[in-house]
Amino acid sequence: MRYDEAAGGRIDHAIRITVPRSDQNYLWPARHQAGAAADSSLPPMGLRLRLKSSVDTSQLAPQAKAVAEALKKYGAIVADNGSPWYITGEESPRWDNAQLDGLKNFKGSDFEAVDASGLQQSPDSGAVAPQ
Repeated sequence: MRYDEAAGGRIDHAIRITVPRSDQNYLWPARHQAGAAADSSLPPMGLRLRLKSSVDTSQLAPQAKAVAEALKKYGAIVADNGSPWYITGEESPRWDNAQLDGLKNFKGSDFEAVDASGLQQSPDSGAVAPQ
């Protein structure tokens, strides 16, 4: 995600996140696996998680609120192994970490897995099927 999106109050796409460990399987739109174990209790690459609509985001600072609202509408896609729930954004000195700290209060139970397979145009493409 880009700073200008958050500063404008609108991020209109899913957000890339990392998890500490992942399963060896992967789901569309992922094109690879990065897991060290076949463990269905771990998230696979490509898993889409959405912030539940019931989660209150009204008290978040503007940058964090833009991120949270995108997580509610478009969700996050597990894209790599790394720090837990690490949200990827462009490097910019304009990001305000004090604003973004509000996102750290979300818990795993605030999210729900979303079946995005109906968006798949082709198993060999990350393109979304036209609606």
